[in-house]
Amino acid sequence: MEGRPLNESELVANAKNGDLASYEQLVREHQTIAFRVAYVVVRDHSEAEDVTQDALVKAHHNLNRFKDGSPFRPWLLKIVRNEALNRRRGLGRREAMTLRHAVDPSSGGAAPSPETAVVDAEDQRAVLEALDRLPERYRSVLAARFLLDLSEEETATMLGVAKGTVKSRTSRGLEKMRSMLGES
Repeated sequence: MEGRPLNESELVANAKNGDLASYEQLVREHQTIAFRVAYVVVRDHSEAEDVTQDALVKAHHNLNRFKDGSPFRPWLLKIVRNEALNRRRGLGRREAMTLRHAVDPSSGGAAPSPETAVVDAEDQRAVLEALDRLPERYRSVLAARFLLDLSEEETATMLGVAKGTVKSRTSRGLEKMRSMLGES
């Protein structure tokens, strides 16, 4: 059928056959979440942009390794995460994580009162600081699930762990964060 937009598997198949326009469409659909994954790992806007670009190029060169019929997004995000981890290892530890640039603020239409805005900003800062203090195995799962809004299955694929591991790390990570934040 002419004029119909291609679905993801068709775009991947075309990209595997050398169609750059199809790969560009895949990039447009996934570049924001790819950047967020990179940012969660490297904690620097500029580095995250570089990591994202490098990962997208690497994914393009490795399309022949993509398993037909699998979802593209988790496969791509795994490449982004691995590239980001490699970059972070090379750069060493950076200052405390700030996700301001990676998380879209949701305004809901109405502007909050100044008091509410201050409390919300303080709460967000406390949560992000607690998240940053978690061991990597919990931080990566919680960031994927709640900051990146990935499903359990996508998180498992991206991190290269079983779905049950995602569930248990989510539970344990949330428990540790509650403890850090002084909640019962």
